[in-house]
Amino acid sequence: MKLANYALGKWITGDGEGKPLYNAVTGNVLGYATTKGLDFAEMMHYSRTVGNPKLRKMTFQERGLMLKKLALYLLERKNKYYEISYATGATRADSWVDIEGGIGNLFANASLRRQYPDQPYYVDGDMIKSSKNGTFIGHHIMVPKRGVAIHINAFNFPIWGMLEKVAVNLLAGMPAIVKPATITCFLTEAIFRDIIASGILPEGALQLLCGSARGIVDHVMHQDVITFTGSADTGLMLKSNPNVLRKNVPFNLEADSLNSCVLGEDAVPGTVEFDLFIKEIRKEMTSKCGQKCTAIRKIVVPEKLVEDVQIALGKQLQKTVIGDPKLKEVRMGALAGKVQVEEVRERIMELSKNSDIVFGSLDAVDLVGADSAKGAFMSPILLLNKNPFYDEAVHSVEAFGPVSSIVPYKGIDEAIELVNKSGGALCCSIVTADQKIAREFTLGAATHHGRILILNEECAKENTGHGSPLPMLIHGGPGRAGGGEEMGGKRGVAHYMQRTAIQGSPTILTEVTQQYQYGGKYKDTVLHPFQKHFEDLEIGETIITHKRTITETDIVNFGNVSWDHFYAHTDETALIGTTFEKRVAHGYFILSAAAGLFVHPAKGPVLLNYGLDECRFVKPVYAGMTIGVRLTVKEKTSQEVKDDIPKGIVRFLVDVYDQTGETVAIATILTMVKMRG
Repeated sequence: MKLANYALGKWITGDGEGKPLYNAVTGNVLGYATTKGLDFAEMMHYSRTVGNPKLRKMTFQERGLMLKKLALYLLERKNKYYEISYATGATRADSWVDIEGGIGNLFANASLRRQYPDQPYYVDGDMIKSSKNGTFIGHHIMVPKRGVAIHINAFNFPIWGMLEKVAVNLLAGMPAIVKPATITCFLTEAIFRDIIASGILPEGALQLLCGSARGIVDHVMHQDVITFTGSADTGLMLKSNPNVLRKNVPFNLEADSLNSCVLGEDAVPGTVEFDLFIKEIRKEMTSKCGQKCTAIRKIVVPEKLVEDVQIALGKQLQKTVIGDPKLKEVRMGALAGKVQVEEVRERIMELSKNSDIVFGSLDAVDLVGADSAKGAFMSPILLLNKNPFYDEAVHSVEAFGPVSSIVPYKGIDEAIELVNKSGGALCCSIVTADQKIAREFTLGAATHHGRILILNEECAKENTGHGSPLPMLIHGGPGRAGGGEEMGGKRGVAHYMQRTAIQGSPTILTEVTQQYQYGGKYKDTVLHPFQKHFEDLEIGETIITHKRTITETDIVNFGNVSWDHFYAHTDETALIGTTFEKRVAHGYFILSAAAGLFVHPAKGPVLLNYGLDECRFVKPVYAGMTIGVRLTVKEKTSQEVKDDIPKGIVRFLVDVYDQTGETVAIATILTMVKMRG
């Protein structure tokens, strides 16, 4: 059976026999994969001219809801992916990370839509006042690029590796061509078929290559983005492609790295932290057979605790049942293929030149329900390196399997130096209950790592573990790790968008951004905004309220009601040496008084007050001063329909001013407003 590629809106089987794909457990041939005969340049043109315009026109809210719908669709079909995943050598627990972890990325990025406007683009950061009188301002706007994302993924997570990337580029409004590693692409193809069959994504949003993509980067343009997950050598080769360099194509590289886990000097045997450390190491060595870019390769241990760790870890590894991943009792399955087994063995031989194998065997492995002669099985291997400051191999040679090395340290400074000697890593962790150790280590190791986990008893039950990148946090690292940043919430989305500085008058930039800019011209309205439905409100629409004079009694009464008896509101004799001339009104009273001025009391489309953003008290208000409010529609965001009530969030700019016309307080309030529909 040949796997198919999805290109130009249809499933296409490549020419020729193709590369055989094997069951990692039984060694049986599953099928063949090839991309021969496909025109990569044509595929990229199709993405740019068909998929890109459709996604670019969708708003962030529409894209986010699209991801949510797709996630629900795939979740209903998850069991079929588990059955196929066993052939990659993964246990049920291994597959959960890949399958439901990948679908979880879709859900997480769908929820991220709430941080974006109901527009195809977004305004990044705060307005920059560029003139004395505020008639000339600057801003930054982020718009989707007009190209295609090329995702070249690793073999270890055939589903997660694809979904964690496409969730982000789709939310940003950019199509993608996905190239999974050939050895496990049969699992990617299975879920991709359901993605296409769902009809949820617009035409041209995604294409799939099952087989070689050699030469595809020769066709990228300056509006495209390349992401690569895999070996540093292959990543460097692709990143150095003359076409990529000439056209300055963004290249996000996430390379395998030698990640570390440090045992704090306080975490001695008998403590909860010591047990957590051993548990975390065992899990990272055996999960996915150690085939994780985040797996722990260096176990950094206080010199006096090396023997304790070696014994405790050996006992835990001894309990690990290896074999057919379909069996419930099995905790570690097979590597992805026989080729991986041989590569791992070669790396272990390099490491063992200056390290001792203290657990496991290269020659034999006890299995349950499987045959080592047919499947890609191997024993967990634990090494001990007694001279990590003199041996470079332990910091540069990675055996991409169930392999890790114990290295001793004296003092936290040595621990930091040892984890940093790998020249950059995706992640590291430290297990300690000592807050000072945690702080010193984190600040010392952060320069060389993309993520740091600080593990102790307090977060033991809810922490996601050393090897778990999360959608809203960056995944990547400096130096050897590639220097990339995948995911990371809005940071990840920005990879697929162009940041542009825009300058002009507040009125013009209000129209461009569809976000009211302070100082822009107001739009008059006869009907109070609180009496209008969501669709009828216009950005910049403003009411000027009647005014109110603040009295001494107001200040006293608010202090009694709120119990806020701060001296500046109550004791004029204490004001010498402060910025206040006399007793000042509470800032929150001014905001409350402003609400009394701008709120329309009658029932209308406004359902509720949803919150408050960006509140500032910029000028003191004293008894005898008069305030008024300029209430302006700042921004509108539609919401998903729930409870059969169509609605959206409207942000109003509340500009409170005094009798001189100067602003004394400014805030953004959020209201939930019903739609006419």
